[in-house]
Amino acid sequence: MAPHLSLAAQPQFFSGASVQSRLLGFGLRHTVRPLLGAWARLPFDVFPPNVVEQIARILPVHEGTMWRSVDLADCGSEWLQAKGVSDIHGGAESPGRAGAILYFHGGAFLTCGLNTHRRLVSRISYSAKQPVLNVGYRQMPYEPITESVADGVDGFRWLVEQGYAPENITIAGDSAGGYLAFSVARAVMDKGWGQPAGVVAISPLLDFDPAGKLGHRNANRCQTFPMSAVARLGDVTLRMDTRRGISGHRVDPVNMPLADMPPALIHIGSREVLMADAELMANRLVSAGVPCDLQVWDRQVHVFQAAAAWVPEARLAIDEIGTFVRGLAEREATGTAPVAAPAPATRSRRSRAAVR
Repeated sequence: MAPHLSLAAQPQFFSGASVQSRLLGFGLRHTVRPLLGAWARLPFDVFPPNVVEQIARILPVHEGTMWRSVDLADCGSEWLQAKGVSDIHGGAESPGRAGAILYFHGGAFLTCGLNTHRRLVSRISYSAKQPVLNVGYRQMPYEPITESVADGVDGFRWLVEQGYAPENITIAGDSAGGYLAFSVARAVMDKGWGQPAGVVAISPLLDFDPAGKLGHRNANRCQTFPMSAVARLGDVTLRMDTRRGISGHRVDPVNMPLADMPPALIHIGSREVLMADAELMANRLVSAGVPCDLQVWDRQVHVFQAAAAWVPEARLAIDEIGTFVRGLAEREATGTAPVAAPAPATRSRRSRAAVR
């Protein structure tokens, strides 16, 4: 086993695991993990329908949350405001510079969606005191990850068109959505639209090369993902890229230029197989001179924040996210020269909103 990565920044460790969190880990280890292991051993690709997304329609949101549907150029999304949270037109109810969050759900680029993550997003909105555009980006096996990133860029453009300054938009996501959070931040900066306020990545997948994860101490300790499933997902993404003729063009977040990236917050469970990605990204960000808070949560499962209804550590973690986002909104101006805002969308379908 390879030695543990020496971090340029020391992580903040949150010790202790409640009975609820341990029961959650036990349940995942004996249900989801073996199912994913069986999927990884199949001799052919199988992509079952996104049943979990349909079932999740019945899940309640945080009390008092309002949301409406938003149609981006190629995908549906939701504009969500938790109780007491105003949008940019809130006036006195939103003191200081107005901010918003651009959010990407997890699901390995294969499953989940707006329904599965609406409750988590509503809690983040409540804690951060900012509205959220939750993007229902296109996924495999229908579209490659590059199209998921394109949908995220469209979401950022939509926020700017609503009047939010790029430097007041925080980009966040969990698992595969963490990959998109960093990728979309990089993409909008490369377009010259300005630097977002920050990036929040929850249990992020940031590197499809399995080597670092295979050599990590957590390779076989994760309660959710067997290493075989992580490696299989990487193979699936490469085959999708090859079929679309874009093989070799997609760059994983850990390998992107990072020196001009905004501040980042990364959450990871202490036994997750994706700890290798979180540590590597934190190391490279801090080495590039970018502020990065790496928070490690003792024995917590993958995206445990989604279980905030009954896991106390999840509620604490969401409070940490809210504190980080609100802190970004309070930063002093950097004095950077203004950049051009994105041009209006040119795709076939113009962005429009339908009240839900």
